[in-house]
Amino acid sequence: MAVALPLPIYRTFTYRVDGPPPPPGTRVLVPFRARDWIGWVVGPAEARELKRIKSVLSVLEVEPSVPPDLLELGRWIADYYVTPLGIVLRTMLPAVLSDVSRDYIQLVAEPGSTLRPREQRLVDELRQRDGAQRVQTLRKSLGMGSIWPEIRSLQERGLLVHETVPPKEPGVKTRKVVRLARHLGTLSEREELFGRAARQREAYELLEASGGAAELAHLTDGEGFSRSVVGGLEEKGLVELIDEEEVRDPFAAMPPQAPPDLKPTAYQRDALSALWGGLDNAPRPFLLQGITGSGKTLVYIELLREALARGRTAIVLVPEIALTPQTAGRFRSHFGDQVAVLHSGLSHGERYDAWRALRSGDRRIAVGARSALFAPLPDLGVVVVDEEHDGSYKQSDAPRYQARDLAIVRAQAHGAVCVLGSATPSLETWSNARSGKYQHLVLPERVGGAKLPPVKVVDLRESRGILSDVLVAAVHERLRRREQVILLHNRRGYSSFVQCRECGEVEQCENCSISLTYHRVTHRLLCHHCRFEAPAPSRCPRCGSADLSFRGLGTEQVERVTAEAFPEARIARMDVDTTSGKWAHQRILDRVERGEVDILLGTQMIAKGLDFPRVTLVGVVNADVGMHLPDFRASERTFQLLSQVAGRAGRGKLAGEVLIQTSLPDHYAIRAAVAHEFTPFAERELKERESPSYPPHVRLANVVVSSPDQRLTARAAEDGVAWLRRWLEAGARSGTEIVGPAPSPIERLHGRWRWHFFLRSASAGALGRAAKALVEDFRLPSGDVRLALDRDPVALL
Repeated sequence: MAVALPLPIYRTFTYRVDGPPPPPGTRVLVPFRARDWIGWVVGPAEARELKRIKSVLSVLEVEPSVPPDLLELGRWIADYYVTPLGIVLRTMLPAVLSDVSRDYIQLVAEPGSTLRPREQRLVDELRQRDGAQRVQTLRKSLGMGSIWPEIRSLQERGLLVHETVPPKEPGVKTRKVVRLARHLGTLSEREELFGRAARQREAYELLEASGGAAELAHLTDGEGFSRSVVGGLEEKGLVELIDEEEVRDPFAAMPPQAPPDLKPTAYQRDALSALWGGLDNAPRPFLLQGITGSGKTLVYIELLREALARGRTAIVLVPEIALTPQTAGRFRSHFGDQVAVLHSGLSHGERYDAWRALRSGDRRIAVGARSALFAPLPDLGVVVVDEEHDGSYKQSDAPRYQARDLAIVRAQAHGAVCVLGSATPSLETWSNARSGKYQHLVLPERVGGAKLPPVKVVDLRESRGILSDVLVAAVHERLRRREQVILLHNRRGYSSFVQCRECGEVEQCENCSISLTYHRVTHRLLCHHCRFEAPAPSRCPRCGSADLSFRGLGTEQVERVTAEAFPEARIARMDVDTTSGKWAHQRILDRVERGEVDILLGTQMIAKGLDFPRVTLVGVVNADVGMHLPDFRASERTFQLLSQVAGRAGRGKLAGEVLIQTSLPDHYAIRAAVAHEFTPFAERELKERESPSYPPHVRLANVVVSSPDQRLTARAAEDGVAWLRRWLEAGARSGTEIVGPAPSPIERLHGRWRWHFFLRSASAGALGRAAKALVEDFRLPSGDVRLALDRDPVALL
């Protein structure tokens, strides 16, 4: 049978199994090279002669963890995004289901002869550690890449022993429960049985009063009964001690709130009529384009209500983890415990339990970030992608999938309704709606008659300071009226870089070709790519001067300036640095909702999906952040971000206002955001991308070649381009253009030098064939050289 392994190898492997082969999608433990791996059965093996076929070590489950529909989706992803099937399947499942075997080694003898340098380093490391050491931990601490050749060599000479610990069973959590096994009726019977054992009798009667069962920890810790008291009841046959499964529900302590009594508007009813009709047949995808505050969420809820009434299930995707609790809360208020949440902010156990509840049918709606798309739901009826334009729907590592596109693929496979919702759709989605590929539904008005807030521009070329006088006055007025303010600055940290005024030296990351960001709270310099950090300097490391300049602007500095300007205001900052803890997003947003925050400032995570009726002013500290990135979508991203954050103001009965500080007041993206005009912006942006051609006019793939060696990286990229040109010419394969190679905009990242080139074609099929040929057939030079392909990239950095 064929088994897919989560390895960067573009084929499956053949294994034999005793007895009938397990069905496709089943997890199996198999040997591969020097270790054991968890893989997935994907069907019968290809007919080919093999000298020796290894046996499966263990079949890990009875019911396949990958149902047939998700296995087919996985095959589509592997083919379209040119990614090994095993890596795709691992991505689709909770982490506990791919917990690979753990390998340990221990030094048992001292070497009597000279070792090779790498072997000596490994032996020296083992000498410093007690007992058996995990291979993965050693590999990371030594920074040597694979150390298996050294392990095998030392093992053959009897210097160390190697042991593989089998993978753990998936993490089902249980609790000890004491349950009554026998009922005592008469008083005399109790006195005869308990006699002087008063504590046993008290425990027994407490169990009776508790409905016949109680958690052991509650009896011992909460009620003060000793373990021997419970043991005495067991010996008398009065109770039994059982293991009861405990479902890890992150919302268990937060009961659903009563839903608001909302009636759909005429525009919402028209949209719902079309969407309900789609449940009866296999429809085209729907673009639900509604201005901010137009009630897209209510449309989603009523659509899901109808789908569930027909016995079907649903998936709702949101772009940010910060939005998940608020979105889940809205859906739970209508559907209660039918909702399960899936996102990376949960523990492995919580995600696994939610996944099992969805697979078993106990929960019928999955809400979460892009990974929720792989929820194992039968009879899928609806897939909603909220804020479909958001770049976070793109997976940054293999498989580099676009969740918005996969939502359409999965919905079509089930005959389900797919709704792409946004106030500022991506140009790809808007073009498909304009051409008729998608059905276009529009919500042009805010619910309740509220108007979009007026937007004013503050020209930073004529203003000094981080907060202009106009913005400061507007904030003072909101504080006087006890209203709330949102300040957006899409760059975290305090200063973007530290520069010596004497010699011009800028502190750089040791692993990346990028400057280090200064964080004032920790007084450290941090790389936001590889997480390298160093103490903030007091003197220039190059010339020794103490005249250092902290340049650039981040949210920490905006927070300091805001606190100085408005000392009476209660301020909350929301960025990656303040929301790293579990539920940190929700705690901040709850404070805003309760009115305990006057000014909420942060990065793009505060720009979308949030609904606070007392927010009447939105200020954009610098709208030019991101405008000049070497990325063809820079203008589109800027327009979307400004439009989305502007939509946070005036969503209730109170009128709103937006102030945008910019040095580019005449840029068409700024002007369109000020006027709340999506269509003129989209038409202008489409024209800008005609020459040179960029999506949506063409399909694009970004190929990145990387290596620790700068010269080897450049040579490998040039060889790859030359090979692909020959491949295209040999088969007379026209229609695919190669652009490059050239150094990547960030040339060094995580200690690896990077070059890249583009594949561009009007045909998705032609581009896919060229990409597949390059990845599978081009031989990379020897050395640690890697090739990564990003199809339909959201950015070219």
